[in-house]
Amino acid sequence: MTQLGIGIVGTGMMGRIHADAARRVGARVVAVAGSSRTSAERAVREWAGGSAALEVEDLITHPDIDVVHLCVPNHLHEPLAARALEAGKHVVCEKPLALDLAGARALAGSARTSGLTAAVPFIYRYHPLVAEARARVQAGSAGNIHLIHGSYLQDWLSNPEDTNWRVDAGKGGASRAFADIGSHWCDLVEWVSGHRIQEVSALTKTAYADRPGAAGAVSTEDIASVAFRTDRGAVGSVVISQVSPGRKNRLWFEISTANVSVGFDQEQPETLWVGGREGNRVLTRDPNILSPEAAELSTLPAGHPQGYHDAFRAFVADVYASVSGGAAVDRMPTFEDGLRTAAITEAVLASAERGTWVRVGDFSPALLTVSAAGASQPES
Repeated sequence: MTQLGIGIVGTGMMGRIHADAARRVGARVVAVAGSSRTSAERAVREWAGGSAALEVEDLITHPDIDVVHLCVPNHLHEPLAARALEAGKHVVCEKPLALDLAGARALAGSARTSGLTAAVPFIYRYHPLVAEARARVQAGSAGNIHLIHGSYLQDWLSNPEDTNWRVDAGKGGASRAFADIGSHWCDLVEWVSGHRIQEVSALTKTAYADRPGAAGAVSTEDIASVAFRTDRGAVGSVVISQVSPGRKNRLWFEISTANVSVGFDQEQPETLWVGGREGNRVLTRDPNILSPEAAELSTLPAGHPQGYHDAFRAFVADVYASVSGGAAVDRMPTFEDGLRTAAITEAVLASAERGTWVRVGDFSPALLTVSAAGASQPES
């Protein structure tokens, strides 16, 4: 297979992670672009040695680059992803896919029309024990899923003096905490359960309206508490927070079927809690006893911990296999999945504003709009 050429746009933590994963699966990082030539040159020195520091347009149109990775603030996702697709490049774009649902819909449509690989890094799908949870709750012996619940908690904005470009709605979008990390949780539980969140009832809270560097009062949420119903009759809830002291990156879910419950904590990715009426067990990652898909993702022997970097590498490997003409991998999250989470986010914001249940439109294959509780309406 010909070695793929990769371009990374963005020089922060995520740019570094994308570059590391690209190299681990045998691709070549051809170039890096940043907010300035200085930041791009620094990234080349620190984590992309041998690459060129380029302006964004030069990177996107570079003849040796096959895949463009977008690791930039949210307001740049839509224009840069659209430009990369237009230039015939495959795209990996960080979430949220766009600032709003209309932008996400446009990008998903462009990707669909182009025939190019366009992926979103919902990489928690790639933890082996997430795949094991999926196999267990979707097994015929598990019975119907009744309950899906959990949380995604962080603390990096828990002090009033904490700030980031994400607190500016112009750069981050109308939703902050839910679009940023709630999207991961929703994608993950939909992937594991096979259910789709159909209706939501949401409360949101901005803990601190004033933060350093914010352009006026902070309007985006620090916390979202969401109850939901699924398309297959389950109920559930999730709490999303970026202001929970002591919680660094705790993505946790539990799914209860008629005959089994499973619980996964991303901060403890080597174990899966499995519950039953007759007793409970904590399953440790061991490829010898896992389901086939979980065993495939389990690249180290039991007792040798795998984590976030390994999940990211597995995601990038699927993307590059698709780019190189391999068979499509069902678990690979695409722009369609980015559109899906944008639809849920819009429904959450609408519900919090109206104080009512709001239905989530089913955007694939028919494009529908979000409406108040009741039937979704076709887009005119």
